[in-house]
Amino acid sequence: MQKIILTGFLFFMTIAASSQNNVSPKATLNHIALYVVNLQKSTAFYQDIIGLDTIPEPFHDGKHTWFSIGIKSHLHLIQGAVAPLQHPKNNHLCFSVASVDDFIRVLKKYKIEYENWAGEKGTFTTRVDGVKQIYLNDPDGYWIEINDAKE
Repeated sequence: MQKIILTGFLFFMTIAASSQNNVSPKATLNHIALYVVNLQKSTAFYQDIIGLDTIPEPFHDGKHTWFSIGIKSHLHLIQGAVAPLQHPKNNHLCFSVASVDDFIRVLKKYKIEYENWAGEKGTFTTRVDGVKQIYLNDPDGYWIEINDAKE
């Protein structure tokens, strides 16, 4: 009888352990892809204005630029869009910088307009948690938020 109970207990524990192993792992960001009109212009924007570093891309066809945007996360620019599109500001990429004021100086140097969340040109928003943020468009009309969040 004890052997049957022990066997049943071991069977139950095996089932319980295997069901815990079947839990799907959480997804992590791998990349974001943006379809762009002019790859060279967009590449220059993300390198020179946003300050991203390129990484090797496997296609070597002149239609892709890949950037590192975090640990194991990339931004892929893909040439082929017919025209820039207007996008709602709620759909945006966000990059954090050490100083929004220093970033604004770069924007002014390149004559790139920026605005606050409300759409007021040349100013910033301060969130309730103290984070300063601005919004601007890349060459294809994608919205970019720049903020000084520490985390």
